[in-house]
Amino acid sequence: MTDKENSELASGFVEVTKKLGKAPNTEMQGIAPEDIPFEEDIIRNSTSVNCWQRYIDHKRQNKSPAKQVFLIYERALAIFERSYKLWYHYLKYRESTIVNKCPTENSWRALCDTYERCLMRLHKMPRIWICYCEVMIKRGLITETRRVFDRALRSLPVTQHMRIWPLYIDFLTSHDLPETTIRVYRRYLKINPKAREDYVEYLIERDQIDEASKELTTLVNQDQNVSEKGHTSHQLWTKLCTLISKNPEKIFSLNVDAIIRQGIYRYTDQVGFLWCSLANYYSNNAEFEKARDVYEEAIAKVSTVRDFAQVYDAYTEFEEREVSIVMGQVEESGDQEGEVDLEWMFQRYQNLMERKNELMNSVLLRQNPHNVGEWLNRVEIYEGNYDKQIETFKEAVKSVNPKIQVGKVRDLWIGFAKLYESNNDLDAARRTFETAVVSQFGGVSELANVWCAYAEMEMKHKRPRAALAIMQRACTVPRPGDHENMQSVQARVHRSPILWAMYADYEECCGTVESCRKVYDKMIELRVASPQMIMNYAVFLEENEYFELAFQAYEKGIALFKWPSVFDIWNTYLVKFIKRYGGKKLERARDLFEQCLENCPPTHSKYIFLLYAKLEEEHGLARHALSIYNRATSGVDRSDMHLMYNIYIKKVQEMYGIAQCRPIFERAISELPEDKSRSMSLRYAQLETTVGEIDRARAIYAHAAEISDPKVHVKFWDTWKNFEVAHGNEATVRDMLRVRRSVEASYNVNVTLTSVQMRVDAERKAQETTSGSANPMESLDQQAHVSSDGGTVTQLSMNKGNISFVRGASKTVQQDTTENPDEIDLDDDEEDEDEGKEGEEDVDIQTKTVPAQIFGSLKLADESDA
Repeated sequence: MTDKENSELASGFVEVTKKLGKAPNTEMQGIAPEDIPFEEDIIRNSTSVNCWQRYIDHKRQNKSPAKQVFLIYERALAIFERSYKLWYHYLKYRESTIVNKCPTENSWRALCDTYERCLMRLHKMPRIWICYCEVMIKRGLITETRRVFDRALRSLPVTQHMRIWPLYIDFLTSHDLPETTIRVYRRYLKINPKAREDYVEYLIERDQIDEASKELTTLVNQDQNVSEKGHTSHQLWTKLCTLISKNPEKIFSLNVDAIIRQGIYRYTDQVGFLWCSLANYYSNNAEFEKARDVYEEAIAKVSTVRDFAQVYDAYTEFEEREVSIVMGQVEESGDQEGEVDLEWMFQRYQNLMERKNELMNSVLLRQNPHNVGEWLNRVEIYEGNYDKQIETFKEAVKSVNPKIQVGKVRDLWIGFAKLYESNNDLDAARRTFETAVVSQFGGVSELANVWCAYAEMEMKHKRPRAALAIMQRACTVPRPGDHENMQSVQARVHRSPILWAMYADYEECCGTVESCRKVYDKMIELRVASPQMIMNYAVFLEENEYFELAFQAYEKGIALFKWPSVFDIWNTYLVKFIKRYGGKKLERARDLFEQCLENCPPTHSKYIFLLYAKLEEEHGLARHALSIYNRATSGVDRSDMHLMYNIYIKKVQEMYGIAQCRPIFERAISELPEDKSRSMSLRYAQLETTVGEIDRARAIYAHAAEISDPKVHVKFWDTWKNFEVAHGNEATVRDMLRVRRSVEASYNVNVTLTSVQMRVDAERKAQETTSGSANPMESLDQQAHVSSDGGTVTQLSMNKGNISFVRGASKTVQQDTTENPDEIDLDDDEEDEDEGKEGEEDVDIQTKTVPAQIFGSLKLADESDA
């Protein structure tokens, strides 16, 4: 409806109201009888909004024509011009009546006019503006809708603009209006900068790359870790670089080179990608020489293998692509100049491929310029290029810091000198060594190796005097003031065993005996000699027939070192002395052996004792030899005692017979560990059996049985059993079986206690489960039933953590046993015992005294116990 129609309706309702006031009971046209109460109500309470609302609700419930409802709304709004409630419901009702009509009909225009009349009074209401804007969007009038949005933004306060802007942006982005949308977005970003990412996405969709790159630059320059949409600063950088590298012709307002280089500086973990992006920008912009310069700069600056691989692969792909393009052009045109350019490009591509190892090595050296191994690899890369190798070595020795080196800097100096030597430039090699020996090293051993390499070079070229002079310089003890820092490697290198060993070798080969002796004596004086050097010194003197001097060298070495390092010196010294003099200087030899054994640890004394005893056997007295063997049984390590006892027994048996071996056997059995004592007991028993001393052998078996578990040491018990079968009778076999049962029981004590403890725990749990029973007598019956089935142990009680045993039932259960085929057929032990008891009075038992030598210390122990 138009404004004219609305005004006519309003004036008509005013007249109706006046007539109703004059004649309220008269039925009038347009007013139904059921509406009269509502008309009377609003006449009486014309200023009550609820009365008007009830009237409107009544008309809507009765589905009255929309025109009548409109008239009532208009009458109410004529009174309540600023009622938000009435205006909102009126506008929504009018919109609901025309929602299914075409937006181009006049009813939609009438609705917009109504909104205009509403906003003349309620222009600060954002909800009315939003509804109006939605209606305008539905009408599809772009310019009018944009103006309505602008009016809304101008009318509402800034705090409520965010209710309008999202709808405004959605409206513009839904139409192909890039210029208008960009301008509106710029206005929007002033109030809401967080929407910049949406703006960038819109610009990329509309192919506005320059504007998008500028906005992305603003984003990446913001000091925030994560954007509103969850993108990190690194991701935004990557997006910016990709955008500008792929669209160089669309970027006008940015300095792309500076932007990407800033990213390279900031994001060191993505250097390869950023360099490739910069090169792609120039490549896509047809600036191929600049792209190539960027690749070369990137290869020269990247410091990780991953970045190098990324840049190098992109560089080779770029060159290959350029070659293929030029090749296609030359094939089509056949230009001679193009062929020259193509050949030049081929050479450049080939040069790039050949430089790969060198470039990779440069990257590794940029990572760590103190890596000696990589410098040596670089020298190998330049194989065949003498000048480059020399230049590399010079740069390497200047770059490597010995304090933080990886590898040994000595390898650089030695390799540098050998390079000159291999090219027959000995003077340059000597200059290199002279420079090296005054340079800094990580340790004394490195400088010593350089001196040795220097002397080896001179010796290789047949200059022994020069080599000896070099070693003499290296081993000279520095005087105070020769070096500024007495802690430097140059001030400490004279104590290097490597230098002295090589110096001594050179003196032995090229020097005199006296000069060589001076070198070895100086080594001993400085305490830098090793045991091997001492023995080399002695061997050298022996070869020159200076035997006493050789023995003096051994004495110096013995005074210089302690056990166990001195063992080889003593061993060699004693062997050489015996070989030289034999029995001529027996007392001196004995003094040497006693001096050696005085501080010799048990782990090394076995060989010394055997050598000492052999000396006495061959050149001394047998009594002395046996006494040495006797000392050895207690002076050697516990693991060697069994061997020494065997040797001792063998020697005593050879010299004095079996009778003198018995005390040795007894002492061995008492001192050796159980396993060795058992084997010694078997040997002792076998010896007694051989000489017919059956009772003594049986007593030895009985003594050894105490340390022999029948389940483990089956061999021992089988040996005793065979002995009794061969030399005993029924009584001795019965005694052997009784001893076996007692030993087996003693070894099973731990197992028995464990099983008893398990039985106690089981009965306690059973008592706990039955303690809660309703019938106590029933639980007692269960306990009695358990005790009756429990075997020999019927009751166990815990008393303060100790297990007490109660005598079991008199009856025992006899179980079936497996028949043993090796068992000796004997009468029942119990019957024999019963018969023996019955005939005790008639049988005269004879006893025989056992000699005390059989039991040894055991007899004494029994007497003391008694």
